[in-house]
Amino acid sequence: MSMSRASRSQERLVVVGGDAAGMSAASQARRLKGPDELEIVAFERGHFSSYSACGIPYWVGGDVEDRDQLIARSPEEHRARGIDLRMRTEVTELDVAGGRVRSRDLESGAEAWTSYDKLVLATGAHPMRPSLPGIDAPGVHGVQTLDDGQALLDTLARTAGRRAVVIGAGYIGVEMAEALINRGYEVTVVNRGQEPMSTLDPDMGRLVHEAMEGLGITMVNDAEVTKILTGEDGRVRAVATEDAEYPADVVVLGIGVRPETGLAEAAGLPLGDHKGLLTDLAMRVRGHENIWAGGDCVEVLDLVSGRERHIALGTHANKHGQVIGANVGGGYATFPGVVGTAVSKVCDLEIARTGLREKDARRAGLRFETVTIESTSRAGYYPGADPMKVKMLAERRTGRLLGVQIVGREGAAKRVDIAAVALTACMTVEQMTALDLGYAPPFSPVWDPILVAARKAVIAVRAGSAP
Repeated sequence: MSMSRASRSQERLVVVGGDAAGMSAASQARRLKGPDELEIVAFERGHFSSYSACGIPYWVGGDVEDRDQLIARSPEEHRARGIDLRMRTEVTELDVAGGRVRSRDLESGAEAWTSYDKLVLATGAHPMRPSLPGIDAPGVHGVQTLDDGQALLDTLARTAGRRAVVIGAGYIGVEMAEALINRGYEVTVVNRGQEPMSTLDPDMGRLVHEAMEGLGITMVNDAEVTKILTGEDGRVRAVATEDAEYPADVVVLGIGVRPETGLAEAAGLPLGDHKGLLTDLAMRVRGHENIWAGGDCVEVLDLVSGRERHIALGTHANKHGQVIGANVGGGYATFPGVVGTAVSKVCDLEIARTGLREKDARRAGLRFETVTIESTSRAGYYPGADPMKVKMLAERRTGRLLGVQIVGREGAAKRVDIAAVALTACMTVEQMTALDLGYAPPFSPVWDPILVAARKAVIAVRAGSAP
């Protein structure tokens, strides 16, 4: 039985989850308070701590040679900093009224209660696994953690066949399809959407579709998987839709993720429409003074639409952890929200988005204008000037920027950061046309593609707002 809160001289912080948000919170709290003031106990059910889940597709594909390159800080390094990090230990129950958590050592099976004065929930997210026949068959993999990535690589190493099916064409699905192509597999992507990358509008997703087929990936859109077929050995052998079967020696789930909030829900903590924990600006769980939450298990405010969203990104998780650690450690910090910025790539095709898609804007009840322009990454006469397409949404009448999507070659994706700042500042497209952006022929045309799109959006807003 753990020591009770009443019998301890210093406070105890318990952290559930040993990756980005959890260990950032623990590390920041430790910077502010020494071991004599604050005891920190962290639980992680996996084999790894503080790693880059975003890098897993590049490790699987061979761009990153060593798994350890993805680990920012090992358990031993955390312990050396005065954080009692307990690996392979799963928290199985939260007793909010009693201020304690029950944990189970996954190696020995031993269970124990640990009391807390302050609690941080950083339980992450889990890959969506549809309830389909055969979904749990050997050879079917979700890819969310380093353990998942290692399990997939182990399967690839011992599987003789070279046919892979990826279910879903979001960020993970697209990145894993490319990784498997790099591994020498024949890859089919089965996607229930109209085009890959549903975070883009379909007209921009079409460009991704073409790039994927250019890599040799077979795209099957508007298709719903009905079951996973298995062989006599019980292993996966094919993926079936209503119309066809696609042979598979390995299947990767790229459908997306859901917040890992089963513990929180069982404890009666508040969840949003996407089943993520709801917090205030300080990342404190609403209605609970001594419980914080961050990372992929929470919902965040979308600053453009004003609604709560679930966005699983390491950038947010690390920021959440810094905010939580500051507040737990006696300081003060807030996380105001996001605008939904994300970038990815397919081979040399760069993909970026921020703000709202057309359907997001409609769902929010906004009236808007849409423009699309084609430009180049550099001055047209400068060597290496590659084509780029920019799509921009602006609110009718006000001209407020609502969203930007960019698809192009080298130099395209990070231009979305200009739009992310403009969205955060609630700028209009007309204000954007006056932005003093850096220019030289090796970096941009004299009118940057973002500014060209903003100028065209100004014209569209004026025309759409005319009586």
